[in-house]
Amino acid sequence: MEKVLKITNVHKAYEKVIALQDISLEIEAGSIFGLLGPNGAGKTSLIRILTGITMPDQGSFVLNGKSNNNFAEISRIIGYLPEERGLYPTMKIFDQLMFFGRIKGLSKKEAREKINFYSKKLEIDGWLQKKARELSKGMQQLVQFVGSIFYEPSLIILDEPFTGLDPINSLKLQNEILELQQRGKTIIFSTHRMDQVEEFCQNIALINKGEIILEGRIDEIKNRFKKNIYQIQYTGDCNLSSTGDYEVISNKDCVLTIRDLTRNTSANVLLKSILERIEVVSFIEVLPSLSEIFIAQVQKEGDHEQD
Repeated sequence: MEKVLKITNVHKAYEKVIALQDISLEIEAGSIFGLLGPNGAGKTSLIRILTGITMPDQGSFVLNGKSNNNFAEISRIIGYLPEERGLYPTMKIFDQLMFFGRIKGLSKKEAREKINFYSKKLEIDGWLQKKARELSKGMQQLVQFVGSIFYEPSLIILDEPFTGLDPINSLKLQNEILELQQRGKTIIFSTHRMDQVEEFCQNIALINKGEIILEGRIDEIKNRFKKNIYQIQYTGDCNLSSTGDYEVISNKDCVLTIRDLTRNTSANVLLKSILERIEVVSFIEVLPSLSEIFIAQVQKEGDHEQD
């Protein structure tokens, strides 16, 4: 797959605090990439470098073949939805969006057309003549989202995009994010919600204390950290107990959870031995959630620091 964004050896420090240390990433065009990490890990520092708010002390990045050394040239193809509210409280929504569109290079006519299109699509057209301070946090979030995409950037950075949204508006935003991906947009998705990461992202990077400690495809990462645990639904009676081949973790309501102690490359051998003793309805491998992996890796890094 084509790499739309290449980050190479980026380093950033604030006085004696190292925010980013030798960060290198490649992000595929048209993907939704999860940028994860605990508070203070360095995610915001990296986002600020990508959006030109700050410059790296060392290293660089290339977006669509254009280097960050000429940021004025690439700033128009980056959309950014920050976690913090960034609207002018006393300015009308339409005027703010027009301003955002103009500084991103749209003509007045183009900006007006795009604002009208997206505001109708996300059903915020009734808010355009209101001032930002008159809107709820959720309404402001949708306005900011429109402001980050309506000029058609090729890279869109979403930092906690669902903050303050009710279920209906969350669904609107979810559908729009997926549609943007289908149209070929590349999206960096930063959030603490691991369930949302699993729903949207194909690849992730986990940053902790300024360094990447985990990176790759979500399905490959889950397989890397699996613990050979299986869940078996059955009918009838089941009096299985632990053996040298497997450990019975739980047996409740006709659902048996076991750990394969032999670590077979195939579950067929394990299933065959189980089939001889109970009537199996379903047999699935239980992979760790992204949240479990996230917590384990961050805690592991903390333990290493104490050693």
